[in-house]
Amino acid sequence: MVTPREAATVMLVRDAPQLEVFMLRRNLAVEFMGGAYVFPGGAVDAGDRAPELLGRCHGRDDSSASTQLGMHAGGMGFWVAAVRETFEEAGVLLARSADTGRPVELDDPSVAARLEAARRAVGAGKRPFVDVVQDEDLLLDAGALHLFSHWITPAESPRRYDTWFFVAAAPEGHAYLHDDSETVASVWIRPQDALARAERGELEIIFPTMRNLQQLGRFPTAGELLEAVTASEPRVVADAGGARILLPGDPGYEGVA
Repeated sequence: MVTPREAATVMLVRDAPQLEVFMLRRNLAVEFMGGAYVFPGGAVDAGDRAPELLGRCHGRDDSSASTQLGMHAGGMGFWVAAVRETFEEAGVLLARSADTGRPVELDDPSVAARLEAARRAVGAGKRPFVDVVQDEDLLLDAGALHLFSHWITPAESPRRYDTWFFVAAAPEGHAYLHDDSETVASVWIRPQDALARAERGELEIIFPTMRNLQQLGRFPTAGELLEAVTASEPRVVADAGGARILLPGDPGYEGVA
């Protein structure tokens, strides 16, 4: 049996004026999920648990992250991987200035160009993500990422992933563009529209992505979704081979410890 590799995925949401989520189409040439529409994300690397990165996380520490995931230690690596992969695949950097504490803004063209070059270098394996974080004097905005669901690839699959899905408000002014390597197209789309297009055979969407889109589609706006996931501690329950987050008002929420 193949041991699942840890992974993290981020659903970036905005109101336009209804809830939309950012999705990427994976290159047909890649071995895993080629051609499918997914959210930014990927495997947790050993470097995602480097002390230099864990010490530059804002809004959450390894103890609280691990407790939330039911781990003894190392949970923060999922949050770090989520930030790194979102930067690599979508050009969105969920981080803050260590000097001012303010979220990264890309209004300055020189800053935007510098970070885009850094994104390409990190994605190509030519520059460690930790170097970018240190050189730009950043804090990873772990507090902006909220747990949403958990899925593990079935045991019979040749490649398996143990994936935590996060939801985050989409910061303004960032790239929101596929990398033209692992991903070849990108789109902002209402969850209901993505599901309808998948039903018509226009988009390829795998089961965990579909289930997360169904859950997102319960909320008319990103504001209401984010308010729900931040209002109280999420509660994880089994859901058709994976897991999802129960929110206040959901059936069974009060009965889950």
